[in-house]
Amino acid sequence: MGFFDFLTEEIAIDLGTANTLIIHNGKVVVDSPSIVAKDRTTGKIYKVGKEALLMQGKTHENIKTIWPLKDGVIADFDASEEMIREFIKSIPSIKDRFIQPSLRMVICIPSGITEVEKRAVYNSAEKMKGKEVKLIHEPMAAAIGIGIDIMQPKGNLIIDIGGGTTEIAVIALGGIVVDKSIKVAGNVFNNDIAYYLRTQHNLYIGERTSELVKIQIGAATESLENPPEDMYIQGRDLLSGKPKQIHVSYREIAKALDKSIVRIEDALMETLSQTPPELAADIYNTGIYLAGGGSMLRGLDKRLSRKTDLPVYVAEDPLRAVVRGTGIALKEREKYGSILI
Repeated sequence: MGFFDFLTEEIAIDLGTANTLIIHNGKVVVDSPSIVAKDRTTGKIYKVGKEALLMQGKTHENIKTIWPLKDGVIADFDASEEMIREFIKSIPSIKDRFIQPSLRMVICIPSGITEVEKRAVYNSAEKMKGKEVKLIHEPMAAAIGIGIDIMQPKGNLIIDIGGGTTEIAVIALGGIVVDKSIKVAGNVFNNDIAYYLRTQHNLYIGERTSELVKIQIGAATESLENPPEDMYIQGRDLLSGKPKQIHVSYREIAKALDKSIVRIEDALMETLSQTPPELAADIYNTGIYLAGGGSMLRGLDKRLSRKTDLPVYVAEDPLRAVVRGTGIALKEREKYGSILI
């Protein structure tokens, strides 16, 4: 038995639209953008992760960059398989092995996923030498990663704002009681910023620039206690075609993102309205927990708190809350067996 254990490695994967994270032996060993660069002529994968991201928007006709995951699910099967394979190969203790080990995996999936999409994730993992593959819903993993005891007869409300989807779930007794999954998240925020600059300033910017704007001066409200400094943004002038630079404040970005944040607020209110009264009483006492990269948007916690009249807490290291929870579920399979699919 011991010998076969040597040939098996355990990994937890958070397969995200924007970032893929992998935990091995309790440590985050891969934290990389979910992007691949493909050679059009040979069809081979040229680069993955950070190196492929550097090429985005700067490639010539023989190379194209692909985000294989869309809205948290696999959109390009072959590219996602190659990407996961490369990420697993880059794990130090697996990379140096003479014999490729079998893998025991727990993979994170959105709660609104269909059976067909579930099967696609499962098949991908099996091709990756996955000996034992289990799936876990994102809000569940986020709750475990935040440090909530999900097995208690107590209601907790989790909002996980990723790159492709926002997952809102009320969790109690190791199960999801009410959940709502909407396709408004980090990528939509980037598109909102690009659209605003195009219509208000005649400035055309790429995806990487809009992501950078969101990180540096993105805000959910126009009244922040510690506002970020204004930012200079470079792009192409739509009227003259010349490169140009403009000066933008966080207030303008808050205006650009307002419509999308209203949709998240509406989904949250709808989830609260469907919550059983006993669990609603628990949520009144425990508040709302935010996880995922999108929850780092300045002022979002305050805005949601104003909307719901409930305290809102942002997870410590929200980007890694989901993968941490997935890693804990992998380690304590006996305890969390009922929530693993």
